[in-house]
Amino acid sequence: MSNILSWSDLEKIQEEDIDRINGITNSYSNLRLFNNQKKEADLIFYRDRHAWCPYCQKIWLWLELKKIPYKVQKINMFCYGNKESWYLNKVSSGKLPAIELNGNIITESDEIVGYLERVYGVLGSSIFSTNLKEIRELERDIFRAWCNWLCRKELLSINSSFRRDELRSNLKRLDELLELSKTGFIDPIKESSNSFKPGTGDIIFIPYLERINASLCYYKGFNLREEFPNINNWLTALENTSIYRGTQGDFHTHSHDLPPQMGGCFVEKNEVQILFSNLIDKGNGLGKLEMNKDYDLKYFSEFALMRIIRHKDNIIESNPCENNTFDIGLRSAITFMFSHEINKVDDMTALGLRYLRDRISVPRDMPLLSARLFRQALEKIASTSKSKDIYKLNTKHRFDQDPMKFKV
Repeated sequence: MSNILSWSDLEKIQEEDIDRINGITNSYSNLRLFNNQKKEADLIFYRDRHAWCPYCQKIWLWLELKKIPYKVQKINMFCYGNKESWYLNKVSSGKLPAIELNGNIITESDEIVGYLERVYGVLGSSIFSTNLKEIRELERDIFRAWCNWLCRKELLSINSSFRRDELRSNLKRLDELLELSKTGFIDPIKESSNSFKPGTGDIIFIPYLERINASLCYYKGFNLREEFPNINNWLTALENTSIYRGTQGDFHTHSHDLPPQMGGCFVEKNEVQILFSNLIDKGNGLGKLEMNKDYDLKYFSEFALMRIIRHKDNIIESNPCENNTFDIGLRSAITFMFSHEINKVDDMTALGLRYLRDRISVPRDMPLLSARLFRQALEKIASTSKSKDIYKLNTKHRFDQDPMKFKV
C-alpha cells in the first residue's frame, strides 16, 4: 500500500486551473469577459447546472462564438433537484435557458438567439432568415425521427425498423447538405483566408446531433459517424475547436442523463449494441466515435486530478462506501492513472468506486478525455474485486447528481 500516492503527493502533479473568465470555453465559469471589462457584462445567461440541457448548449455556443461578455447563473433542472425559488420568481415556468438584459427576460432558445441578433448582430446567418428555414425544418425532422426511435418501445421489430429508416433518411439529407459544403460547416463564418468557424446554422444542429450520436450507440448499436461520413467530418471539425469541446458531453453522461429528460430510452439489443453499451458503462468509452482527435493524455489526467482535488471532500462524503476505505480506493485509482500500479480493493470499496465512475458528469466535472481516463482508472481498481455490484442509476430522475455539493 506504500505506493499509493497521498493527497499531498497528488497536489504536486495536478494541472493548474484554467482562466475561467477569459480563457477557453468551460462549464465552471460564472463570468465570461473575453478580455473585456467586467462592467461590459450586462447580459445574464441562465443555464442548467450540469450542462445537460441541449437548448442551453445552443445559447452557450452562440455567446462563446460571438464572444459576448456575460454572467452565468446556474439553475437546477427538475430531473436532478428542486428549481431555485428565486429563479421561479423571475421565470414562473422555470424554463431553461433564459437570458436577462436591460430588464428584459427572454426564454425559448430560438427567441433568445433572435433577441441576441438584434442587440449584438448575427453569427453567420440570422436564425429567422429564409436561407436557414429549410435547415431548421430538417433539424426538427431529425429530432422527431430520433425521438420516435429512441423513446418508443415497439413490440414488433418491423415498427422499429421503420423508425430507424425514417431517421436514417433524414440524416442522409443532412449528410448530402454537408457534402456540398466547401468548408465542412453548414453556415460557415470566414475568419481568415483559410480559416472558418461554425455559425448559427451549425449551432442549430450541434446539441441534438451530439446526443443522437451518443444515445443511438448506447441504446441501438447505431454508428452514426461510420454511416454518414460528412456528418462525421462536421463533428470532427467541431471537435477541433476549443469552444465546442468546452460544452461537449461524453457518451456515458448522455446515455444516462437522457432517460429522465425524455421519459425513457429503449434498448434494441444486438451484438453491436451490447458491445457499445458495455464499453460505455465500464468507462472505456468509444474512442473516436466520441471525439475524433488525439490529444496529450497526460494533460487531461492532470486536469482530472485538479478537478478531483477541488471536490475531494464532497466526493468522499457523498459516496455510499465507508469513508476511510473509499479514500484509499480513490487514491489507488488516481495512482493507477499516473503510474499504472494496481492496488487491490475489497468488494465495498469496489462498489464505491463504481458509484463514482457512474456519476461523473461531463462537462460539469471535467472534459470528456479527463473523464474517460478517470473512469477507466476507477474501473481498473474496482475490477480487482470479484464483485460486479453497482448502484443502479435511476431512469426517472437523477437526484443522485446533487448539484449543491459541487458548486463552483
